[in-house]
Amino acid sequence: MIGHRLTKLAIATGLAACSGATLANPQSPMSTRSFAMAGTGVAIAQPSAAPGANPAMLAADHHDWADDFGLMLPSVNARIADEEETVDQVDDIQGVIDRFQQLDRSTRPEEAQALAAELLERLDRFDRDTARVNAGLGLALAVPSRSLAFGVFTNGNLVATVRGEFDEDDRATLETLVALDPNNPADLLQLQNADLEDDLQSRGRVLAAAVFEAGISVAHALDLGNGNRLQIGISPKYVELTTYQYTETVSGFEDEDFDSDDYQTDKSGFNLDIGAAYAFGDSHQWNLGLMVRNLIPMELDSARSKPLLEDTHTLELKPMVTAGIAHRSEYHVVTAELDLTRKDAFGYEDDTQWLALGAEFDAWRYAQLRLGVRHNLAGNDDNDGIAEDTQFTAGLGLNLLGVHLDLGALYSDADIGAALELGTAF
Repeated sequence: MIGHRLTKLAIATGLAACSGATLANPQSPMSTRSFAMAGTGVAIAQPSAAPGANPAMLAADHHDWADDFGLMLPSVNARIADEEETVDQVDDIQGVIDRFQQLDRSTRPEEAQALAAELLERLDRFDRDTARVNAGLGLALAVPSRSLAFGVFTNGNLVATVRGEFDEDDRATLETLVALDPNNPADLLQLQNADLEDDLQSRGRVLAAAVFEAGISVAHALDLGNGNRLQIGISPKYVELTTYQYTETVSGFEDEDFDSDDYQTDKSGFNLDIGAAYAFGDSHQWNLGLMVRNLIPMELDSARSKPLLEDTHTLELKPMVTAGIAHRSEYHVVTAELDLTRKDAFGYEDDTQWLALGAEFDAWRYAQLRLGVRHNLAGNDDNDGIAEDTQFTAGLGLNLLGVHLDLGALYSDADIGAALELGTAF
């Protein structure tokens, strides 16, 4: 049965892209606290989140209830962008094809032509519509210390897009069917012999990328002569990249194709993150942070199982530099953060370079309210798919008996998202 195949495709894409690399994606890892504060963390990361946000923060000053041990087990987040309801459109298109194929066109030719006209309209509207899913998973353990702090972590994220493409030859095929004269025996025979499952070449494209990493972090604090403090940190890590590209006609998709190696490429290697943080002010209430992620460039080309229909997409891990500043007290944190480098898009979306603002208000350790907003400085109207523009975030943290539960939410014109994290600190 053709119906719902591409719905399965959208779901299975994530599984296929992750088959060699758990959950992963080119986006930077983040805790749920960071998610709720617009992705910030370079100058404010708590110990369990520091390996992914800025390893130098392992050696920073933290609340006395969180400066001995931190555990993230786990942190998960997801974003979905499907403003054109792309996957639902495919289900509808497949339903129209099924009805046309099953219809007795010799006795009901006008209904068959109406279905062909409906299909033409749906395919035209479907062209270049894109749905995207981002998902992330993180685990970490941290032992903060000014002298020698360390942590271990594993994290990753996945981005998967499903995109429609209307083949112009299908336009001619369907327009011809609509224009036939059912009273003409030759035209009626042509309508009866039409096979839209084989004749139509409009496609569904799936493009996914995954990045999995696991490593350790170490950090040390230096007391400077002016009374301020400099923290430095480093995270050597193992990185595995995976890409997945699958292109098939809307009616020709087969579920068993998902586990084929023809559509997937993999690569792994060693990489390195470094970070620094500078605490200053009368009570070190100000903090500057700098993070350089992926010092060793890596790249991986996607597979092309259908060279005439598919382009080569390159997943690139280039050095990414982010700077931030934060002000904190016992009851609040306010931070601003800027990507100093641009991250190239993989597939049908915008490049990104975020400017972000985040805030946290703490009610005596037991509850935290978080807010954030970030804007993509690299966004443009000429992107080949889903735009990344301005995103708004919010979240809530609860701490009971040493166990914390963090929740986060994200909204933009294109995306909705949510995050959840369990952990402990003492």
